[in-house]
Amino acid sequence: MLIVTGATGQLGRRVVDHLRAFVPADRIGVSTRDPSRAADLPEAGIRVRRGDYDDPASLRHAWEGAERILLVSSNAAARGGDPIAQHRVAIDMAREVGVGRLLYTSQISASPESQFPPGRDHAATESMLAGSGLAWTALRHGFYAASALEMNAHGFARGALVGPEDGKVAWVTHDDLAEADARLLAGKETINGATPPLTGAEALDLAALARLASEVTGRDITREVVSEEEIARRARQTGAPEGAIAVMTGYFRAARAGEFNRPDPTLARLLGRATVPMRAVLARASL
Repeated sequence: MLIVTGATGQLGRRVVDHLRAFVPADRIGVSTRDPSRAADLPEAGIRVRRGDYDDPASLRHAWEGAERILLVSSNAAARGGDPIAQHRVAIDMAREVGVGRLLYTSQISASPESQFPPGRDHAATESMLAGSGLAWTALRHGFYAASALEMNAHGFARGALVGPEDGKVAWVTHDDLAEADARLLAGKETINGATPPLTGAEALDLAALARLASEVTGRDITREVVSEEEIARRARQTGAPEGAIAVMTGYFRAARAGEFNRPDPTLARLLGRATVPMRAVLARASL
């Protein structure tokens, strides 16, 4: 049984869809906090069980018979929770159920010294995996292209991408990553430990993104640089929590430090095709 956690999220659901092209449906299991959101999958022959990183017993049941598990990283920090504690529970349970390989959705910035707070969490989880005694793969995803759209939605609308000084990012789509994750989960290829960066082929900073968006839309979209203090002040005025502000400012610091500027051919090789370019992402977004 190949288990996909977080299978109702943007990444996990796409992984399930791609996995169906590689293995029979009855070899796929879904572990989700809310099975009602995956109500259509049992009709396709996919096993759906409740699995919550805060409830070890639920994981034991959801992961019964697991050959391999895709552990989609927790977003508990966004709700004031502790993702590392949740990952520890999940890794311990994977060992208890005797999984053959645990695949974890890490990130390109994974490092104890990362300027990006989630990067430090990913590094801590990779360290736990290394000491777990399990066969493991850390899928070092590039930065989601969807995040570029979400972070700059207001800027695209008003014609100016506003933020502190940044750096280039090798943006990549959820779907490209999901297909590669599904291939590795299905055992089409095995990568031990941390993968090379799984990224798109080009790296763009906000100035380049603004120029590209101008070409795609036919509107003049500019880049406006403001200080970290100013962007944090504006975020507080909208009621953003301090944790979210730390992630936002950490993104700009990490981008300046080059943490996301690591285009790599590994993802395209795994897919057997070119990755989706940012121009296509912007065109589809109807900015």
